[in-house]
Amino acid sequence: MTGKALRATAAAALTAALLSTTGCSDSAEKTKSTGGTGSPQPSPQKLDWKSCPPPTPAQGSGEAPSKEWQCATLKVPRDYADPGGEQLEIALIRLPAKDKSKRLGSLVFNFGGPGASGITTLPGSEKEYTALNERYDLVSFDPRGVGGSAPVICENNRQLDRYYATDGSPTGPAEEKEYTDALQGYVKACEKNSAAVLPYVGTLNAARDMDVLRQALGDEKLNYFGISYGTQLGGVYAHLFPDKVGRAVFDAVVDPTQTSEQSALGQAKGFQLALDNFAQDCVDRGDACQLQGSTVKEIEDNIIKLQQELDKEPIAGIGDRKLTQTAATNGIATALYSQELWPLLEQGLDEAEGGQGQLLLALSDLLTGRDQEGNYNNLLAANIAVNCADSKDRFDLEQTKAKLPQFKAASPVFGEFLGWGLMSCSDWPVDGAWTTPDVSAPGAPPILVIGNTGDPATPYEGAQNMVKRLGPGVGVEMTYKGEGHGAYNSGDPCVQKSVNGFLLDGKVPADKTVCTPA
Repeated sequence: MTGKALRATAAAALTAALLSTTGCSDSAEKTKSTGGTGSPQPSPQKLDWKSCPPPTPAQGSGEAPSKEWQCATLKVPRDYADPGGEQLEIALIRLPAKDKSKRLGSLVFNFGGPGASGITTLPGSEKEYTALNERYDLVSFDPRGVGGSAPVICENNRQLDRYYATDGSPTGPAEEKEYTDALQGYVKACEKNSAAVLPYVGTLNAARDMDVLRQALGDEKLNYFGISYGTQLGGVYAHLFPDKVGRAVFDAVVDPTQTSEQSALGQAKGFQLALDNFAQDCVDRGDACQLQGSTVKEIEDNIIKLQQELDKEPIAGIGDRKLTQTAATNGIATALYSQELWPLLEQGLDEAEGGQGQLLLALSDLLTGRDQEGNYNNLLAANIAVNCADSKDRFDLEQTKAKLPQFKAASPVFGEFLGWGLMSCSDWPVDGAWTTPDVSAPGAPPILVIGNTGDPATPYEGAQNMVKRLGPGVGVEMTYKGEGHGAYNSGDPCVQKSVNGFLLDGKVPADKTVCTPA
């Protein structure tokens, strides 16, 4: 998995949960998250495809993609209840199909988050989808509020450095005040800089945007590949437009039956399971593993000891930035998104135990969207804004503290950080749209739903529940018994053969197909 793909599919999923907690003053006036239910769709528009510019800072900066890539802008209503009113511009990118004579149309990707930029992620993941590019135009986009599409902007780079230096698992009144002050400062910045867009960035609107995109691409049906949060977006699209669903794959599935609290607790258990598997691999390799400890418990006890030491005294990091307890936990979580990163996690933990925190801090930066020059993309801001526009759940300080023991029991390493993350939407100035999303899609064609038994961020049960909620005859369940976040990008031949056969040839895998790595 490339660094850009990891940032999209890995970083966004935990950014809000581990650190991105927000609040605002009691006097803030609430607005409603607007989905524009029942509104007419805009007329199809012609896209003007051109060569792509370099990514913006909000998208993550970097170099422009190669000349084969094309970019365009799609116009959508800011508010679907007022389709003739103010318009938003949605940034698009595509790689045309290689075999024009056998072209099937467009395959639209959403890589998760919410908050991941499709404009930067898809080119960085090009090689992983080479087989699909033979007959599909590979297409992605920055959803509203993300990257190049009316991005939510909150704090600047210097302010974000301070924000991420805040203790993400405070103990005692002084640290709790510092924590809540940081939350209030963050949300005030969001209100100041992005108030006009905050009510309109929810998943319902993003799903409607995808149908406008489908029409503009000239496709009768939407062929879709959703990863992580992209599965939730795809499920909502299928609910709103079941007759417009083409061949769709949901990989690393967000559980549509869970509240934000249940989801956070599930992540605590999922990341703990992934850490257990990492530690067991270390034990199995014996002296070849750099970490101290001959059992899973001994290795994890040493990690907890490192967290405690960093809480008291951070160690050398990158430049003048220190590796804190929170940054180390972020770095550990980042590396658990892909088994390919386990060697870096092993090295980073070993170095940190020796007083050098550069590698874990670099992994933490990958999670939070900070580049080497100190610039942040808008992943965090978009993540919070979309989640809080979607979810009705709100937790105050005392409610959050009361739930911490349950989270710590679920994961001694990650639990408290995820528990404190319950405050993410406390007093957010926009009310949420739902408790859980409606993804029922009667009349939709088969949708391939893939769950990974070792997935830390979207636990396996989410795929099973998505299949149930899509409804009879729609969800087709597939299991990958692997490690990391997602299945297709693991490179597993069984998974890729099944997915490619479905997307390219329309061959629906048998329900409950199981793929086991060699």
